[in-house]
Amino acid sequence: MRVLVDIGHPAHVHFFKNAIWSLEKKGHQVMVVSRDKDVVIELLNAYGIPHTVLSKVKPGKGNLLEEWFIREYKTFKITQQFKPDIFIGVLSPVVAQIARIQRKKSIIFNDTEHAVLAQKLTYPFCDIICTPSSYLKDEGKKQIKYNGYHELAYLHPSYFTPRPEILKDLGVEEGEPFIILRFVSWGAHHDVGQHGINNKLSLVKEIKKFGKVFITSEGPLAKEFEKYRIRVSPEKIHHLLYYATLYIGEGATMAVESAILGTPSIYVSTLAGTMGNFSELENKYGLLFNYSDSESALAKSIELLKDRELKKTWRLKRAALLKDKIDVTKFMVQLIEKVPENKSESVLSSVSDESYA
Repeated sequence: MRVLVDIGHPAHVHFFKNAIWSLEKKGHQVMVVSRDKDVVIELLNAYGIPHTVLSKVKPGKGNLLEEWFIREYKTFKITQQFKPDIFIGVLSPVVAQIARIQRKKSIIFNDTEHAVLAQKLTYPFCDIICTPSSYLKDEGKKQIKYNGYHELAYLHPSYFTPRPEILKDLGVEEGEPFIILRFVSWGAHHDVGQHGINNKLSLVKEIKKFGKVFITSEGPLAKEFEKYRIRVSPEKIHHLLYYATLYIGEGATMAVESAILGTPSIYVSTLAGTMGNFSELENKYGLLFNYSDSESALAKSIELLKDRELKKTWRLKRAALLKDKIDVTKFMVQLIEKVPENKSESVLSSVSDESYA
């Protein structure tokens, strides 16, 4: 079987990497097309995943539209030569549309309810819409829900083992308190009109009383924050999140990653409360806190940092979550292998019968 995987965001690299390797071990041919955004290229190269770069992100809505057309054209040309049996992507209009043109099957994964524009450009053309069971929207007969999160495709214990020696890259020891902050650029199509932390200076000033502070940023950092920048290769970030005392950030993916790794997570965004995975992690498992108000987020941060049993408590919460959830990569590979040889309706029926939700 020939599989085309579209990767347009750093989180997609992590999400698909284990599935790619598993499919290749089974003898399937996998082609990866990529987008030069943030650290996508650096991550793919670090993991040794061959890929073809189709486009580079540029600021502005006009450039976003131009890039989309470039990706459509280049994907079409590549697939004429590679001839994939199935197209895979995370809410990718290009994947769904080119698969339809080529009369091939496509699976679209999505966990972001508010990305409405991309959904309108994607869902009508794809065969399967695959979402976590916590996803809040009913996407109709194409939808398959599974009992997990995107982030469990790479942070499940079957695939991730924390490496304490990586802490040396930050100059901290195992057990030493430190806090990771994440700032984002707010440039995605679904980020229009949204914002996150608006008290960055006071936040850093207060939390550094409890441990070292490290910042990872999607865009350029202001001069006063540059000394806090994390200077490690991006494939190591999950090991740092595992050992961190607390995560505070505007980055949605990293907020979920921290929670799943058993690190208290505070997500600060006007989008807080709009996504099912965040609501479940907060209300069912108590691993994450959602705030649209920066001052409330700061107060909660201080409250948590004063708790000497914090990490021990969160490890127990993590264990409860892992007991409930499935191996997402295994589910993905099984689904991908089923789709090309079956009509979508029969695949949907067989997957439902296996009770992944």
